[in-house]
Amino acid sequence: MVITSKILFTFAFLATGVVCKYEPNWKSLDSRPNPPWYDEAKIGIFMHWGVYSVPSFGSEWFWYYWKTSRPAYVEFMKKNYPPNFEYADFASSFRAEFFDPDAWADLLAKSGARYFVLTSKHHEGYTNWNSDVSWNWNSVDVGPKRDLVGELAKSIRARTNITFGLYHSLFEWFHPMYLQDKENNFKTQNYVKNVLTPQLYDIIKKFKPEYIWSDGDWEAEDTYWQSKEFLAWLYNESPVNKTVVVNDRWGIGDTCNHGGVYTCSDRYNPGFLQKHKWENAMTIDKKSWGYRRDANLQDFLTIHELVSILAETVSCGGNLLMNIGPTHDGRIVPIFEERLTQMGDWLKINGEAIYSSKPWRVQNETKSERVWYTSKKDIVYAIVLKWPEGNSLALKAPQPDVSQTEVFMLGFDKKLSWKAGPEGMVIEMPFLPLSKLPSTVAWVLKLINVK
Repeated sequence: MVITSKILFTFAFLATGVVCKYEPNWKSLDSRPNPPWYDEAKIGIFMHWGVYSVPSFGSEWFWYYWKTSRPAYVEFMKKNYPPNFEYADFASSFRAEFFDPDAWADLLAKSGARYFVLTSKHHEGYTNWNSDVSWNWNSVDVGPKRDLVGELAKSIRARTNITFGLYHSLFEWFHPMYLQDKENNFKTQNYVKNVLTPQLYDIIKKFKPEYIWSDGDWEAEDTYWQSKEFLAWLYNESPVNKTVVVNDRWGIGDTCNHGGVYTCSDRYNPGFLQKHKWENAMTIDKKSWGYRRDANLQDFLTIHELVSILAETVSCGGNLLMNIGPTHDGRIVPIFEERLTQMGDWLKINGEAIYSSKPWRVQNETKSERVWYTSKKDIVYAIVLKWPEGNSLALKAPQPDVSQTEVFMLGFDKKLSWKAGPEGMVIEMPFLPLSKLPSTVAWVLKLINVK
C-alpha cells in the first residue's frame, strides 16, 4: 500500500497528541508548517478559464483594459461588437461545449504535474461553480450551465494522483457592494460579509481544495478582507485543515511576507536560494494568463525554456506553477497540449532530480555552462541545460572522491567517465546519436559520493 505524504503528515499531527489551535494573527498563522506534499510536488499546472476566454483578446484583464480605454481594446470592441455591448454579454457565449473533464485530467496526468490550480473566480466575479451569492453570474446559471469546478475536481481525483486546488479572487471589479465599500475607504465590509466570506467557505466545503491560491488583494488591508479569520478557520476547523496550502496574497503588505507559500509577484523567479518556500507562477504564453486568439508561435515558451525555468526554480527552493488558458468552448489547444506532454516526457526520465528534491549547498554553475543543482540525501543532481562543446563538462562546485565518486546520466544505463579537474571535476558526456540520447532539451547527471 502506498502512503502519501498528506496521510503521513496527518498521522504525525495526530500522533503528537497535541491539537494546535491557530489564532487569527500572523504570528500564529505563520507558525503553521506547510504540509509536506507541496514541497515534494515541485510542479503544478495553473488554468485561467472563464468569461474572458470568449473575447480571447489580450488577457483575462480584457474588461478592465477595455473599460479604461486602452486603445487596442477599444478598437477591437468597436470593430466587432455593437455600441451597447457590455462585458456581461460575453457570458452567454462561454458555453464550454467541448469541455471533457476526463480528457483534461488525462492530459494533466501526462504533464507530470503533481498539483493543479483552477480559477474558481477571477476579478470580474463570474464563478465557475453555482455560487449562491453570485446569482445569474456563474457557470450553472449562464453560459455552460455546468458546474465546471465540480466536474473537473471529480475527474482529476478519479483518474490521477494530482492534488486539486483553486484560485479565488478576493475583489470583484464591478460588484456594487465592493465598489461601495471602496468608496467608504473600506470602513464598511458589506461585500466581505455577504459575498467573499460565503464564497470562500462554500468552495472549501463543496470541493475540498488542498491549495487556495488567493489573488486580487492589493486594494485593501487584510483586516478588510477578514483574511486572518478565514485562515484560522481553514487551519483549525475546515475539512482540509491538515493538508491545505495557501499562498501570500491576503492584503496590502502581506505578499512575500505572510502565508504558507510566497508568490511575491507574477512570474517571480529570484534566481537564488530563498529562506521561505516560494512559487514561480508563470505562463506558457509569455503575454497572457487567459487564452489569446491573436497569439503567435514566438509568444509561447519552448520546452527548453520551460525546463530551464523549472530547473532554476527548483534549485532555488521553489515550485513551478505553469499556466495554460483553455478556449471558451472548452478546448486545450495543441500548443499547450504539446508543451504539457513534452514536460511530462522529460519528467518521466528526469523527475528523480525534481520530485521531493532539496536545494544543494550550491544552486548553479557558471551561467555559460547553464548547470543547476538539486539533491536528495547523499546524491547531487546536475541539470545540464546546454550540451558542452567537445563533450567534456567541467563542474567546479562538486568535490569528488577519487575512489568512491560515481557519475550516471538519468535515462542512460552506463556509468560516465570523469576525472578530477583543477577545480571540481570534468565529466565525459556520452558519445551518442541524438536519437539515442535520453532527452533533447536538458540532461541530468547523478553524482554519487561528492561533497
